[in-house]
Amino acid sequence: MHDDTVTMFVNGQAMGGGELNDALAGARFLGPVRTAPRYRFLSFDDRFPGLLPDEEAGWSVPGEIYQVSYRDLRERLLPREPAELELSAILLEDGRGSLSMVCRQPVVPGGRVREITAAGGWRAHLAETAGA
Repeated sequence: MHDDTVTMFVNGQAMGGGELNDALAGARFLGPVRTAPRYRFLSFDDRFPGLLPDEEAGWSVPGEIYQVSYRDLRERLLPREPAELELSAILLEDGRGSLSMVCRQPVVPGGRVREITAAGGWRAHLAETAGA
């Protein structure tokens, strides 16, 4: 990895095929990964998901990891992220750390924010809601 790049874990619209994935066009796809089992997974109006740190009731959220330049992160991806999310460092299942977007605190599930922790990830959740 170069000094001007970081790893970025994505689990929603920035994944391959999502509407924000073009922001990662200059990034190197490193593969599918899962978080450590320390996060709850929330849906905001089924428009985008959010990781909510919770070491006691969390699970391992699936997503993708990319090697991205600071410039692309700063200029292409972060400006398009929802205001309900913020950049943070997370722990992956294999013990590595990565940057990722997480829910701004405090957030309480209810109304437009639903917990989808058991859905199997963002794509599984969208497939489930489309078939409902």
